Amino acid sequence: MKINREEFDDLEPSADLWSRIEKQLPPQHTELKKKGAKTFSLGFVLRVAASVIVVMGIGFAFYLHGQEKKPIDLASINPLYAQQQIQYTSLIETKRSELKLMSKADPQLYKEFSGEIAKMDSTYKKLNGELATSPNQERVLRAMIRNLQIQTQVLNQQLTVIEQLNQTKKQQSNEIKNI
Repeated sequence: MKINREEFDDLEPSADLWSRIEKQLPPQHTELKKKGAKTFSLGFVLRVAASVIVVMGIGFAFYLHGQEKKPIDLASINPLYAQQQIQYTSLIETKRSELKLMSKADPQLYKEFSGEIAKMDSTYKKLNGELATSPNQERVLRAMIRNLQIQTQVLNQQLTVIEQLNQTKKQQSNEIKNI
């Protein structure tokens, strides 16, 4: 084949080849060509594009609605951590109530203490938000538990400070009475 190839390389089809082929086609094919490709007006294209955008927007809204935050079952991630989370959350609420009762004597101190706890609580909420999308949910849950442990320790320290402060005030008032 390679021997005769050079003989055919110099041959090219004639210029009127396509018109001769076209004449041999059945009439329906030539009619389609004469009609030409259907053209669309700009208004039609814009209406179709707007419809597609509306349909996609509605679909996206339904998707987001379906993605509403559903509470995550912590026990399915790690039952021990779920139990600890419940215990620490309950303990923190109790300690906060105690702190609020004990600090009526010094509202400024309570305000400072509440600010510290609020910062830790916002970190906890951030971790809780990340829990649903995290690839390592157990690690995030562990961080949440650690945050709750620290909150409990801080609350205990704050309660101790307020208790000592109240005892000091009582001792000072007793000394003043004894004088």
